[in-house]
Amino acid sequence: MLSPQVERNIETMISQNNIVSPDKLAEVKLDAAKAGKSLIELLVERKFITDEDATKIIAVSSHIPYVDLSKVNISNDVLRLIPKEDAESNMAVAFGLVEGRLNVAMVDPENLQAIDFLARKTGYPISAYMAPRDQIQGWLNRYQGGLGTEVEEALTAGETEEDKADIEKLKNLNLKDSKKLETIVQDAPITRALNSILEYAINAKASDIHIEPRRNDLKIRFRVDGILQEVMSLPKTTEAALISRIKILSNLKIDEHRTPQDGQAQYRYGNKEVDLRIAIAPISYGEQVVIRLLDKSDTLLTLKKLGLRGRSYRLIEKGIQKPQGMVLSTGPTGSGKSTTLYAIIQEIISPKINIVTLEDPVEYKIDGVNQIQVNTAVGLTFASGLRSILRQDPNVIMVGEIRDHETADLAVQSSLTGHLVLSTLHTNSAAGVLPRMLDMKIEPYLIASTINTCVGQRLVRTICPKCIKSYSASPAAVRMINKVLGKILSPNPADVKKISEEYGYDKLPTYSENAYTLYKGEGCSECQDGYKGRTGIYEVFEMNQQIENLLLTRATTSAIQAQAQADGMITMQQDGILKVLSGVTTLEEVARVASE
Repeated sequence: MLSPQVERNIETMISQNNIVSPDKLAEVKLDAAKAGKSLIELLVERKFITDEDATKIIAVSSHIPYVDLSKVNISNDVLRLIPKEDAESNMAVAFGLVEGRLNVAMVDPENLQAIDFLARKTGYPISAYMAPRDQIQGWLNRYQGGLGTEVEEALTAGETEEDKADIEKLKNLNLKDSKKLETIVQDAPITRALNSILEYAINAKASDIHIEPRRNDLKIRFRVDGILQEVMSLPKTTEAALISRIKILSNLKIDEHRTPQDGQAQYRYGNKEVDLRIAIAPISYGEQVVIRLLDKSDTLLTLKKLGLRGRSYRLIEKGIQKPQGMVLSTGPTGSGKSTTLYAIIQEIISPKINIVTLEDPVEYKIDGVNQIQVNTAVGLTFASGLRSILRQDPNVIMVGEIRDHETADLAVQSSLTGHLVLSTLHTNSAAGVLPRMLDMKIEPYLIASTINTCVGQRLVRTICPKCIKSYSASPAAVRMINKVLGKILSPNPADVKKISEEYGYDKLPTYSENAYTLYKGEGCSECQDGYKGRTGIYEVFEMNQQIENLLLTRATTSAIQAQAQADGMITMQQDGILKVLSGVTTLEEVARVASE
């Protein structure tokens, strides 16, 4: 709670610096008094200022030094002067040791009790600074070695009630091999080790956890923003117990080691409820486990937030406004196809229409949508489920994936009988959809009369907004940009506005033979190597007479691609370079996922 004097100082500072107009300031001040909130709190809620701005204003008004942790490089030795548990409980991070005093960034540097505790814990006198909560949390998530330490502690600790319950569950399974049971019973503390791995992955915003047996150890890797990174190694002796614990969690057969198994589980961490999709497969040195993390607390994104802009966005909007036909999203595994379909559903959802989905698995629950989980064990496949859906009077049908002739044929027939069908295909480009449908033995005239829109996509990492920096492109980069965008960019400044409106990018430069401004992240406490988050790059085309004619002649993917580009489609690589010039991502990222 801020003191009255600090409140007055904050109001004076906001007024003198014209942060908010006098009329608006008076209005917010009155509303804050009615709501029992501080002025600065309500200004943040109403987005007049950011959390970071608010922290700076409070620090100056309270005569407390402020530190921007996004611009500070903290060594692991300094960071760990405060144990992670104490740092988390006090929301404090050590960021420097100067002349025998420990500089500590805190959310509440006026908490003298916390400062005294940290001084006694570390053995150093404390110089307290104020920093934004999200910056402190960013460094708490980056404690190096934290996971390994937590897992080691879990492995050496005693049994908990949860461990004992697992043991009883194992005994009831009547395993033939008593030695396996004995090993798992002895290693019951692995429960807490697995919890530490899951919680660390959730904090790191990982999409997947890879647990990989090697000859002499067990590797743990996380996929963060699409890139795998090794986080730790465990002793080989932990392998059997850890994988058995995962099998228990997902109700899989713990004594089956020869065939792949797939399962699901739920895990609650703090306020988050995370779905786990678990895939186990036998490899040379044991059983590999891949755990997909689906955070159910994440809000679904809109098409524009996914990175769709300009002409591409308009074509998808046009395709989904039709009462029937097919809209197909394509790309490799992990390219965000399902997320795009969810975003499309967000655009069209209405009490006036019946939307039914058939998914494997149901990744996100959406109110107002009837979602069906595929279950091959009981005969509920995409094809059989699609037949059932057609008897449920749907307006819109989403099929998680078209992977065989039967499903493709049913999807086509559904679109012919007045339904809008949304689905995904595994192809390398939008143009590859049509030959793929032909390959699944769908007649060309049926494809031509049912497909509305084809979307090809990839995901690229986005530059961290906290440490973004501009630089001049090298001659080789300039040549590459001009080769890819030569027909799009113009040397005439008057044309740039039209080009920006057409493709939806507002920072595009004029065509240049020797200079472009590019952007990169320098790396800070809140990002991974200068990147934070991901966005999509897209290519989108609609069915027209020219493409129909090519389809009827069973044209190749390259011929369809050429015609789509002649009709105005920008390729994924071109969309990526436009995002590069707009400061969204880097050339290296686009080259990694969409080089031609």
